[in-house]
Amino acid sequence: MIKKIKFTDYLWRVSLVIVISASCKKTTRPALGDYPQDHIVTPTTALRFYASFDSSKPADKQINILFGDSISGYPSFFPNSTITIGQGIHGTAFKGAGGTALEYLNANDFSKSTSFTVAFWEKSTGVPQSADGPQFVMSLVDKDYWHNSGMFLLFDHTGAGSTVDSAAVTFAVEDNWFVFHNNDRMPKIYDKQWHHIVFVYDQTKAKDPGGVGQGPLTTYVDGVAMTGLSKDATSAMSGPLTFNAASVSNLVLGGWNKHVNISGPTDPWINSFPGSLDQVRFYNKVLSASEVLALYNSKL
Repeated sequence: MIKKIKFTDYLWRVSLVIVISASCKKTTRPALGDYPQDHIVTPTTALRFYASFDSSKPADKQINILFGDSISGYPSFFPNSTITIGQGIHGTAFKGAGGTALEYLNANDFSKSTSFTVAFWEKSTGVPQSADGPQFVMSLVDKDYWHNSGMFLLFDHTGAGSTVDSAAVTFAVEDNWFVFHNNDRMPKIYDKQWHHIVFVYDQTKAKDPGGVGQGPLTTYVDGVAMTGLSKDATSAMSGPLTFNAASVSNLVLGGWNKHVNISGPTDPWINSFPGSLDQVRFYNKVLSASEVLALYNSKL
């Protein structure tokens, strides 16, 4: 038997359908904001990437914008919550944490450099212990190299001979390792104070045949060039850089690829840098000794 429906019930049900239909009406999607595009920026000066970590703009209080690259205007990827803002050598600084790092879309067109300068301020938390292994400070991600890093820097541990006043350090470029061990170790950088470190690579300098540091890499600590270095720390490679720009992707600061889930070795001894970094600069030119000293004196 078919159930009869009252006319008043019918009107109520029709009204309900109309209300529901109206509430589901398709609306116009709001326009998206002006977000950074996924492409390489060509800087107008020799400074190709620069993270100062201390912008004073009100909008930059958001940490990934505060930690952005001032050359392209791109922010970093939003960092792990354990990464914080600390007191820098100039304004504020990046303060690292174990197992994490800061990731950038790229270092603009730094990969096209043939000579370069990498400069930054660091403040360590002390000497890494043998049980913990080395601390990676940065990685320029490049799939053309076995470790998926075309350039990286690591601070080594006590087992490598590091002490508070003498740090074992490795700076690798295109699978060529500049090794600061034994008598070449870096002074002071583990004493928990701010120190300025600069690597200047000059493609025009031939590999030193004599074994005394006259090769293409000059290293400065606190505005002063390290002298008397062996060829291990100065002449691991010679000639121009030959990065394939299409193979270079992200830049990692304060750690290694694995700390931001990028392909590369994931061995447990690979640690991030738990100290602080400030005023990180990548140039596509050779800075002179006077230019390096000016950065140090100006705390930039």
